[in-house]
Amino acid sequence: MKVIPLAAESLGVRSMATYVEVGRTGILIDPGATLAPARFGLPPAEAEWEALRRANDRISAYAARASVVFVSHYHEDHFRSDPTSYAGRLVLAKDPRRMIGGQQARRAEALWKALDGQARVESADSTQHREMGLELYVSPPLPHGVDGTPFGSVVALTIVDPAERERFVFASDLQGPASAVSAAYVIHQRPTLLYLSGAPSYLERELGRDPIERSIDHLLRVVETTGCRVIMDHHALRDARAADRFARLWETKRVVTAAAHLGLPETPLESRRNLAWAAARKPPASAAAPRAKMTSPAPRTFAKGGSRE
Repeated sequence: MKVIPLAAESLGVRSMATYVEVGRTGILIDPGATLAPARFGLPPAEAEWEALRRANDRISAYAARASVVFVSHYHEDHFRSDPTSYAGRLVLAKDPRRMIGGQQARRAEALWKALDGQARVESADSTQHREMGLELYVSPPLPHGVDGTPFGSVVALTIVDPAERERFVFASDLQGPASAVSAAYVIHQRPTLLYLSGAPSYLERELGRDPIERSIDHLLRVVETTGCRVIMDHHALRDARAADRFARLWETKRVVTAAAHLGLPETPLESRRNLAWAAARKPPASAAAPRAKMTSPAPRTFAKGGSRE
């Protein structure tokens, strides 16, 4: 089984887009990528725009190889509204009518309408599938973070390669997992490799310390119980203090970022946005040097997605 993160915060953008290949079957997971329109009161720096262009190119390239597309929920960093990435494929997507509301419900309805006649779209919640020598299991709706969260629910995907005895669990925005129910579900799936969002410690002043610590405790319990390896990224890598804040996890040597999983250097550009703009605005080294300035070669529309998503 090959698990290839295509875009992530440790790779410079808001995303968990992933490609999984088992035998001749390719599965594209959560094919979305965005930038935060504002962080530290600042718009994206030029390096972030370039990272987003590269991320979208990778997602499009791997979409062409996939026969199955999975969408865990309808935040804009997790799916594309363009039918091209889904056309002619089996699409397993979060049920647009079950445990969903607000903007997510409207986005889901729009996507399903756009894919009508373009792809074979099925509600993923609590389903099982067998595709050419592999098994797919989808969870019931799980909380997007803590129990009772206003951010709705997500569905997790387990991909089983019986021949290799590998079980990859893509647990999306469980944020830790923050919920004890979500942690229990993940343990029950017995992953050999788990990919999930870490706790949103960059919002710790708003959320408090206890929820972040509980999320870390839950993931430690998952690792200790199952012995799995973990890719933890997304919300956790929006924190400039991630190396220290999640030290208890990194020290296990079982938990790594998406970039580290790929053997690449970590480039969490959003968490460094204030530094990028500060460097661009430094006084020139000499009077003869032109003043450094971040500019865009052409007007661009900001990627959608707020401080949380």
